[in-house]
Amino acid sequence: MKELAALLMRDIKLAVRAGGGALIGALFFLIVATLLPFAIGPDLALLARIGPAMLWIGALLASLLALDRLFATDYEDGSLDLIMMGRAPLEFAILAKALAHWLTTALPLVVVAPLLGLLLNMEFQSMTFVALTLLAGTPALTCIGLIGAALAVTLRRGGLLLAVLVLPLTIPVLIFGVAASNAAIAGPVPFGPPFTILCALSLASIVIGPFAAAAALRHGLE
Repeated sequence: MKELAALLMRDIKLAVRAGGGALIGALFFLIVATLLPFAIGPDLALLARIGPAMLWIGALLASLLALDRLFATDYEDGSLDLIMMGRAPLEFAILAKALAHWLTTALPLVVVAPLLGLLLNMEFQSMTFVALTLLAGTPALTCIGLIGAALAVTLRRGGLLLAVLVLPLTIPVLIFGVAASNAAIAGPVPFGPPFTILCALSLASIVIGPFAAAAALRHGLE
């Protein structure tokens, strides 16, 4: 547990120090929410209707920004070899790194989402539900991204491959995240079923993602 806690704190400090976690993701999120009203025009009803989908797309793309460095930095400086040879199981070490990535990249997006909803003419109750769906769904985005990051770690230019691998797998999360947000705002579909499926996708990704990423790392670094 001490090794996992030390790894978690190390990754959080590196992300904050490098500015590659919360800063870049939140800034990208802000840019998307700011440019959208200029692209759509002064139709406030249309902005409010498509606002949840745009916030979810922004969160998905923002979460991809730092994924390519999730294992690549450790691979370049030799830390990944130490992590793989450590006493802690590799799957739990990867889960600790995923938690650090979520805390520094996805959680700030959840926090700023209600504020950015104001730019999209969304009501406070609507913004609250969108933030709740992001809180439930972003762990799935992170854990799915683990697999792509592990597969691309040994490639010199794995950023494009990472996006190609990860984006198709995140489509169900995007579908049910937007469906739950729209159900809470406009109906007529109840909020419960899509939100429950979204939570199930996150739980399944948390269980499967670290094991798949660990298998990919072992195979790629042999």
